Amino acid sequence: MFCRIRSGGVLGIEGILVDVELDISPGLPQFNIVGLPDKAISEAKDRIRSALKNLGVSLPQKRITVNLSPSHVKKQGTLYDLPMAVGILVLMGVVNVQEDVVVLGELSLDGKINRVSGVLPIVLSLKEQGFRKFIVPKENELEGGIVEGVEVYGFEHLTEVVEFLQGKPKEPARVDIKTLFENSKGFDIDMSDVYGQTMAKRAMQIAAAGFHNVLLVGPPGSGKSMLAKRLITIMPPLSFEEALEITKIYSVAGLLREGLITQRPFRSVHHTASDVSLIGGGNPPMPGEISLAHRGVLFLDEMVEFGRKSLEALRQPMEDGYVVVTRASGRFVFPAQFLLVGATNPCPCGNYANPYKACVCTPNQIKAHQSKLSGPIMDRIDLKVWVDPPKEEELVNMQKGPSSEEMRQAVMRAVQIQRERFKGKLKFNSHMNQKEIEKYCILTQEAKDLLKRAMQAHHLTGRGYARLLKVARTIADLDGEEKIDVLHLSEALQFRVDEKSLV
Repeated sequence: MFCRIRSGGVLGIEGILVDVELDISPGLPQFNIVGLPDKAISEAKDRIRSALKNLGVSLPQKRITVNLSPSHVKKQGTLYDLPMAVGILVLMGVVNVQEDVVVLGELSLDGKINRVSGVLPIVLSLKEQGFRKFIVPKENELEGGIVEGVEVYGFEHLTEVVEFLQGKPKEPARVDIKTLFENSKGFDIDMSDVYGQTMAKRAMQIAAAGFHNVLLVGPPGSGKSMLAKRLITIMPPLSFEEALEITKIYSVAGLLREGLITQRPFRSVHHTASDVSLIGGGNPPMPGEISLAHRGVLFLDEMVEFGRKSLEALRQPMEDGYVVVTRASGRFVFPAQFLLVGATNPCPCGNYANPYKACVCTPNQIKAHQSKLSGPIMDRIDLKVWVDPPKEEELVNMQKGPSSEEMRQAVMRAVQIQRERFKGKLKFNSHMNQKEIEKYCILTQEAKDLLKRAMQAHHLTGRGYARLLKVARTIADLDGEEKIDVLHLSEALQFRVDEKSLV
């Protein structure tokens, strides 16, 4: 006797169709699983045997063979428990399953159906292949239900699945996307929590408006981390397309706890993180921190303390917006369009250029400390800001400055200009290619003259020149100006050219 249950798997962050083929034939009682299963799948036989026993069904005393097709693709995870159990019940005549029903889920020994990873990308991919009905764990119901045009049924126990397949009616998951966005939690932090720091806040506003990378340099306690953590409070809200991209990544990584991620991610990485955890990889390849920060903020505190290999690995993703992980099992592409915010002390003691404390480091020590960030990395940072300690009167008088909402309104106006410029695409000024720079970064004559002098004085690289124009374009958008004026360019220059650095 043979049957086939439709299921799915994940390669990178894309879903694939996996056919769970079962055959029961005469012979010594055995339960074999073939088709390149990993250890978790191979152990499924014990979970299925116990779950069916607690359902009141004993495995037939025959030879059971399960094949996961396509057999040349490595399978991993526990999501094949439920389709294998359902297949056995079909062969025993307990239930019937239509060919267009996709089954996913992990089984506990008592028959409870547990959450699995990767449901969203599987539903999205299999929908394109014509599948419309999905049986998933109850905890994954909202995740799959956000996909329009499909019916997703969530179950908590194997008994419920059996009753459903025997004809008991059940309503598919209904997810109101608009309500999800409206009910998304606000922020407990605000830019007004940071006293003073007018220059640094301006840099953060420019970064949020154009998705520009930022490096905050200053002594300990000056507010670098506070500023970085509050950047997402002034960034534009996610569109549904962006939210779907992020949710897919978190679903594959097993980090999704809600149906849809509705706020831009903020990932703070410790400097001891390995390059694999930062970039992505492993066996099977999984998204790293830069992919988990997709469409959001990647914060590297104490940036100079990161391993050089890890920092240099950021160069290609910062430029391209994605990372390619190549392994013997295949080539995997993970999106990684993140806004990098780095924070560092200017010297080993932290007090170089501090107006209130003397630095005890030698010039060579300062140079060695600052040179830990290589030229190619610094060339990819659009805004470098010195964050001086707040003044006494700013702290005593609690000079908060503009709130996140006020700053966000200005950012939204600039983002709307970019949406019209790029014809509704999910694109910021920092993502412009060379042709778009030539088309949209139009300078006044005074700005051109200033740019020529800056090029001669500071010997900007080709990349540095392009990034300078992109920042100037964002500043002009914040001011609502069509052309880049000398004031916009000079402000961009002051964030690009570092007069305090010894390197």
